[in-house]
Amino acid sequence: MKILLVEDDQATCALLESAVSAHHVVETAADGQSAMDLVEQFEYDLVLLDVGIPEVDGISVCKRLRARGSQVPILLLTAKDRATDRVVGLDAGADDYMIKPFNTSELLARIRALLRRGRTATPSTVTYGDLQIDCAINEIRYGQQALRLTPKEYGILELLLLHPQRIFSRAVLIDRLWELDESPTESAISSHVKAIRQKLKAAGANQDLIETIYGFGYRFRSLKTPTPTHLDALSSDAHKVATEAAESMLLELWERFKDSFDDQIAVLEQVIVALESGRLTDDLQQTAKQTVHKLVGSLGVYGFPQGSAIARQIEGLLQPSEPQLQAAAINQIAQLVTALKQELQREPQLAQAAQGAIAQSTDLAMPLPFVLVVDDDQILTDRLKAEANGRSFQLEAAVNLAEAQRIVEYTIPDVVLLDLTFADSNENGLTWLETLRHQHPQLPVLVYTARDHLSDRVAAARLGIQAFLQKPIASAQIFQAIQATLQQTKAQGLRPQPAIAGKVLIVDDDPVILHRVSLMLSPWGLQVTPLIEPQRFWETLIDSAPNLLILDVEMPGLSGIELCQVVRNDPQWGDLPILFLTAHQDEKTLVQAFSAGGDDYIRKPILEPELIARVLNRLQPEQIRRQQFTAAFMNQLHDVEEMA
Repeated sequence: MKILLVEDDQATCALLESAVSAHHVVETAADGQSAMDLVEQFEYDLVLLDVGIPEVDGISVCKRLRARGSQVPILLLTAKDRATDRVVGLDAGADDYMIKPFNTSELLARIRALLRRGRTATPSTVTYGDLQIDCAINEIRYGQQALRLTPKEYGILELLLLHPQRIFSRAVLIDRLWELDESPTESAISSHVKAIRQKLKAAGANQDLIETIYGFGYRFRSLKTPTPTHLDALSSDAHKVATEAAESMLLELWERFKDSFDDQIAVLEQVIVALESGRLTDDLQQTAKQTVHKLVGSLGVYGFPQGSAIARQIEGLLQPSEPQLQAAAINQIAQLVTALKQELQREPQLAQAAQGAIAQSTDLAMPLPFVLVVDDDQILTDRLKAEANGRSFQLEAAVNLAEAQRIVEYTIPDVVLLDLTFADSNENGLTWLETLRHQHPQLPVLVYTARDHLSDRVAAARLGIQAFLQKPIASAQIFQAIQATLQQTKAQGLRPQPAIAGKVLIVDDDPVILHRVSLMLSPWGLQVTPLIEPQRFWETLIDSAPNLLILDVEMPGLSGIELCQVVRNDPQWGDLPILFLTAHQDEKTLVQAFSAGGDDYIRKPILEPELIARVLNRLQPEQIRRQQFTAAFMNQLHDVEEMA
């Protein structure tokens, strides 16, 4: 997975990068503007975003990314611990929020949770035949033998294993697994894949588990019966080794950045002199606030929890906007800076800090299933809450549909338990269920209600619910239905989905639409090429050689109808399937689209099930069989070249 870390404090940045890079590819940015530019240009699985960064602050970065349509998970990091600060961060579009100083094991667990939320949920250990990947300790085994893989080889095989049937082009693998300043050539990817194949063969694999889809990329060769297993915890020996490694890493980083902490203390001593002489300028006071804010966040992580607490007290005394502080406050700041300086002369509590650098709890690695109950029956929801912990569920209740929508916007639950009626309003649960289906089509929903109308059951079934429960109902039956739904969903999530190998070119001047369509189609094994500039259409068409074309009708400069006519006039591309995207409902526009040679159209706003159905329908079986026959022949030829 690829993570963007946005942090301007070098010491904190180095510590975070060391902890996270053991499991993921990490790129860093020191200011908000750079972060926004990187997210716009490259695909990241997660953004770790400090709030107090220069240029553009973290809250503003979060708001602007969401306004641009970016759906990348964002985890905010800040030393501010007031409830209002957390609300502001979440309202800005953040997915999670952590207070500095933080426990690194909790941070890693929250990262894993957000990454799982952004993709199909997988257990910490997944087995496909004799091949097993253990995400908790970053190990891949074939049979009883651990594969000795380089970090890049591990990353390639991990992506292929965790996304069975998805095709990864060489360009996508480079973007996901390499940093900006070390991008290899595409031929290097072939070398890595060749090395992985040889190591699998040496471990006893009797077939090539990595399939080359000629012209597209690579995918994991699917097996019929993937069998998930779970890792309960690291062994005590492994835990000891991990702790020692974490202590060594922290000590090395402390020696590296120890002088920078001394420099920050010197800034605070300069502030005290200025305060005592009455010459504290606005600029120096602002520098002092930024300095002490960084100390609050970084000292605790480096093994100085008391130092972090002292820095927080100083930060509180420096908050008044006027430079002239009372003599008592100045004297208190001076005493606290002296105490902080003495604290930093002690040995860091490496053993305690190291416990935060490793993930040692199964509860952290595998959070309890999150159940959202949408019901205004307080007695029933209180009873369910009381039983939830004993049944290993995390349960939250919403008394109305507006509150339920806010919860879903922040945290996607594992299952929703939905009543259809609410006593104090005219809200209809079926109406919200339809909205929820558009936003999260795969989210499991159980309806439980006192209404017993056939029309309700039919409407709920059409919206794809997992169960219809009739009130009154015992809480034990409710939890049994929830557990059965979760087990069924997990099994479906691990089962490789049928994929159609193909390439899609989509042309639209709206980056939100381009991003959204790419997210919808990629899990189906389709390689999507987004194009925001219609003027570059022809060269992009030639380079990407798509099997399907999706065109927005109305774009500046060149319309989708004009591009369609250009394609239909070319002998080579004349029979390319073309779908139109349009917000227009009038008959004239649709007639023009079909007259120009369009095969189908999709109305905006786009519904995911409709888009997928229409795209897959236009990739005709005859065309797919020809592709597969050609791909099979070319795969054999290409594999011979790679194995040579």
